[in-house]
Amino acid sequence: MRYELTDHEWTAIKPMLPNKPRGVRRVNDRRVLNGIFWVLRSGAPWRDLPTAFGPYTTCYNRFVRWRRAGVWGRIIEALATAHDAAVQMIDTSIVRVHQHGACITRNQRQSMGRSRGGLTSKIHAVVDGNGLPVRLALSPGEAHDVRLAGKLLSRLKAGSMLLADRGYDADWIREMAMKKGAWANIPPKSNRSDPICFSPHLYRARNQVERFFNRIKQCRRVATRYDRLAANYLAFVQLASIRLWLRLNESAS
Repeated sequence: MRYELTDHEWTAIKPMLPNKPRGVRRVNDRRVLNGIFWVLRSGAPWRDLPTAFGPYTTCYNRFVRWRRAGVWGRIIEALATAHDAAVQMIDTSIVRVHQHGACITRNQRQSMGRSRGGLTSKIHAVVDGNGLPVRLALSPGEAHDVRLAGKLLSRLKAGSMLLADRGYDADWIREMAMKKGAWANIPPKSNRSDPICFSPHLYRARNQVERFFNRIKQCRRVATRYDRLAANYLAFVQLASIRLWLRLNESAS
């Protein structure tokens, strides 16, 4: 069936899944993961999950339980240890919130906000030189791009280069990169008075972060937010990112 894990992908991700040493034997992890990835890619409601993946409640409960346990975050961190630290790119992408995901009080607490496109959320991402995700976060759609930059860039390594658009042209971002021994190659805003060092040639590589957003938005559950809870939607973004890493490892082998 479409969207299922290949044998190589399953072999790579299996050791990162939680063990269950005792108690009732758990439903086949591979079948459940295939069901979760089917929902991620197709964008269909959980209730429409094909019977080949078993009861939809099993897939949904496993998805939520492992999200609460931090499994998805730990998997992407483990995969991202192999990232190219020489170049880091940061950017954001707006996502429209579907009406089914908007029926919750105090939307601000669920990373939803009003912007020109209506109710939206914003994905913040740091990727490496190959356009593969290193760190991810979520905010309301109207939030400024630099709102989560400090948190996402806290692990910049010495000798690396940070690429970002001019929306990140802030003195504190440049100073933070300098303190970590990195170089912020960010185009200056038109109102900047003091000259800065900027390479337009190296800046061309920043399209990798744009390609990253295009790739994860091929998953319909990411392209449109259907989830009321921000934690569930971020988990789908993490799963789409995990799939990118798994496919890279498969092609490399």
